[in-house]
Amino acid sequence: MRIVVLAGGIGGARFLRGLQSAVPDADITVIGNTGDDIHLFGLKVCPDLDTVMYTLGGGINEDQGWGRTDESFTVKEELAAYGVGPTWFGLGDRDFATHIVRTQMLGAGYPLSAVTEALCDRWQPGVRLLPMSDDRVETHVAITDSQSGERRVIHFQEYWVRMRAAVDAEAVVPVGAEQAKPAPGVLEAIAAADVILFPPSNPVVSVGTILAVPGIREAVAAAAAPVVGLSPIVGGAPVRGMADKVLAAVGVESTATAVALHYGTELLDGWLVDTADADAVAAVEAAGITCRAVPLMMTDLAATAEMARAALELAEASR
Repeated sequence: MRIVVLAGGIGGARFLRGLQSAVPDADITVIGNTGDDIHLFGLKVCPDLDTVMYTLGGGINEDQGWGRTDESFTVKEELAAYGVGPTWFGLGDRDFATHIVRTQMLGAGYPLSAVTEALCDRWQPGVRLLPMSDDRVETHVAITDSQSGERRVIHFQEYWVRMRAAVDAEAVVPVGAEQAKPAPGVLEAIAAADVILFPPSNPVVSVGTILAVPGIREAVAAAAAPVVGLSPIVGGAPVRGMADKVLAAVGVESTATAVALHYGTELLDGWLVDTADADAVAAVEAAGITCRAVPLMMTDLAATAEMARAALELAEASR
């Protein structure tokens, strides 16, 4: 079975681990979000790609869901002592090595897709990990400064990590997406897939940013494979993170039904909601999307594997 998954960071990576457990013999291609990418200290940092790579490769900090296990922060502390910022983004010493290698390879002329493949040679994540694009795309967020009242645009990482989404997001813009091209292998993987999955990743700044790259949305919509998504909203609230903030910025309510309709019948054949949102099933199905209510909390590997099985069963029923 050839499965394609459009994935963000923590939620996508943890779902993928359950998917591997559910179908260990499947050929899984992950199209990773690179809109969260940021340049720090002269280095190219790809948070979502690295989170998938570390999680599936056994190097993730399980408590945080991001960064390396057994991490230290000597370099970060030394940079702070020199007065070099930003201090709000915590790169650990082990993590620095990944970004140094990536930046050196990019500087030598290798595209991001080739660099990602080389990094995965070490981690052996058990999936084919593709960036959505080799071109530079960065998600920015428009906000109104709470002190000055000035409207400005900041990098998504500053909004999410430094500000903790403390103010409303007024617009979300994947800068560079319109000019970007899908990375080599992305469109081919979608066309050849038996199943396409949207994990419970952020529908705006993770899956949404991937779909913003010209050609990817069209390829998913045209794919012969059934497309099934899992709701990142349970009981009217994000499972983790602050997805409600960016959903509001694009005019979408924080409900399982609204997110399904946001993707729409153009993309989705099936949609899973949590049992807490069982009353959403009728509304989603009325819109033309097959819907089921199952437990969607990734409390452990077994529960996540059951979610993955439910998604694959719904895909089969949607054929």
